[in-house]
Amino acid sequence: MKIIITDLDHADQNMEKDIFAKAGMDFDLLECKTEDDLIAMAKGANIALNQYAPFNKRVFDALPDLKQIIRYGVGVNNVDLKAAKDAGVQVCNVPDYGMHEVSDHAIAMSLTLVRKVMSMNKSVHDGVWDFTVAAPIRRFCEMTVGVVGLGRIGRLYAEKMHQLGFKVIGYDKFYQPSVEDGTGHIKAATLDNVIEQADLVALFCPVTDENYHMIDAAALNRMKTGSYIINTSRGGLVDEDALAKALKSGKIAAAALDTTETEPLPSDSPLRAIETCLITPHMAWYSDDSALELKRKVAEEAVRFARGEPIKWGLVDL
Repeated sequence: MKIIITDLDHADQNMEKDIFAKAGMDFDLLECKTEDDLIAMAKGANIALNQYAPFNKRVFDALPDLKQIIRYGVGVNNVDLKAAKDAGVQVCNVPDYGMHEVSDHAIAMSLTLVRKVMSMNKSVHDGVWDFTVAAPIRRFCEMTVGVVGLGRIGRLYAEKMHQLGFKVIGYDKFYQPSVEDGTGHIKAATLDNVIEQADLVALFCPVTDENYHMIDAAALNRMKTGSYIINTSRGGLVDEDALAKALKSGKIAAAALDTTETEPLPSDSPLRAIETCLITPHMAWYSDDSALELKRKVAEEAVRFARGEPIKWGLVDL
């Protein structure tokens, strides 16, 4: 089978080269950014390792030899799954890499906000040596964390925050915590419960038509005054203009975002000027270890498919 990497901003492809070489296979590295690039450059490809290049019906119609797409990551927002199914193309992702990194990043953000590390560091550098300007700060075991989305990463975050002493409540449309599967430390709650009762709300779910801007002006208004928001999932979950207003008013004490609706975050976003909004550049997934894990698992999935072996993470029911 002809294997290509449609686009990749990683420093090298050494991991992929090693995996494919051991399997007696090779690949071509392309630089596709648009539909037109894919149509012009990916002809004849059977398997496409993909980062950002967009696949839709027009592209599938132009690439009749394509049989599999494997995304470098968890989300598949740039691939039209219905069009892929209609074209007979299997789409795969890698949902089980970087789980500890994302949950740890969310924890680092959470503790930074709750302990006011960011603002106090600035205060000291501005010449103020006075802990009282950080008030109020609360004890972890007196606070409730609300987790929205109890998949692999949400459950890891909940477990680690529980170990730090926080009370944890959680909402997931498709999953109920239970003692039997080791998640008894999470108290099942409705989304309304989480929004209204949590001192800190952490988001761990994909963006869908149903939950787009789930944290909007109305939700923010219902949250506790002085509460916190953490988002290491998808930017579209949060209405950023509404969040900016809630931060400026003090309704929300602080927020931490690793993902934004448009990336990079536009230079004119009001969030850039708000000191109580901690923003990182979609890096929660990253460590040297997780980066290599992602590359290895993408290449291994391609090898399995090329050999006619069962794949691990198919998203299209062909």
